[in-house]
Amino acid sequence: MEIDRSPGKHVRVDVWLWTTRMFKTRNLATQACRGGHVQVEGQRVKAAQKVSIGQEVRVRKAGTEFIWKITGFIPTRPQASITVQCYEDLTPPPDPALRGFVPRRDKGMGRPTKKDRREMEKFLGDMAKPQNRDRRDH
Repeated sequence: MEIDRSPGKHVRVDVWLWTTRMFKTRNLATQACRGGHVQVEGQRVKAAQKVSIGQEVRVRKAGTEFIWKITGFIPTRPQASITVQCYEDLTPPPDPALRGFVPRRDKGMGRPTKKDRREMEKFLGDMAKPQNRDRRDH
């Protein structure tokens, strides 16, 4: 797959976003442009806007803003390992303070393990055994 790096080449922004796998479908890329989530050089663009090498593309997706500098064009949608050669990722790393807190469970908290259940049954004896809840027996 040949990457076109000629400076005079222009491609629609929705096609570039789709071929470089920024969006799963071209329709999603077009909808993002219509919704004002795509900017080229700081200006909101329509899906048919032509982009060229060296331009900066900003896309707001899922609450995050991605920034890419165009370095090449591909005529079709190839595998992801090839598409990364068509842009330079300028997106700043996320702020660690904004990442979600991952809850940690202290040992012994929460649902009892199988070992805990056996120890409770041993301690409680007959009281811990499950009772028959079938109503036809009553």
